[in-house]
Amino acid sequence: MTLPQDIRPIFQNIQDTLARSDLPWIERTPQSFTKVLWVGRESGSWAALNRWTAGFVLSPHKHLAGAHLFVVSGKLQVRGGTLNPNDYCYEPAGILHEATTALQDTVFLAITLGPILYFDEDRFTGVQDWEVMEKLRIDHYGHQV
Repeated sequence: MTLPQDIRPIFQNIQDTLARSDLPWIERTPQSFTKVLWVGRESGSWAALNRWTAGFVLSPHKHLAGAHLFVVSGKLQVRGGTLNPNDYCYEPAGILHEATTALQDTVFLAITLGPILYFDEDRFTGVQDWEVMEKLRIDHYGHQV
């Protein structure tokens, strides 16, 4: 069958991503590790598996886009509540977090739809977006993912 137009993607690399179970953990801090599973340059989104040791505290932040979170193991304290294994949470754009704390050694999947802005009581301290995650991915995995 001949189609009336060429429908092949212009950027073929956006079609498939496979992150194998033996993908190495990337140390972000001595208590937090990430596996970058996917980075969507065309959407500004990314998916990452995160492993935090008990007591790790993520600084206050604001989600500039929504985020999905699924706890695989452990416990997280998030905005005054506790997320346990198999709990799912959707965080809408604009949500503010005080510190997020790993109450136990915790593994969770985060699918983030856009930037996260970090701050302290005086100023903005950083931003995490698809470009940060893509650089992390390439620096640690090359182009294997």
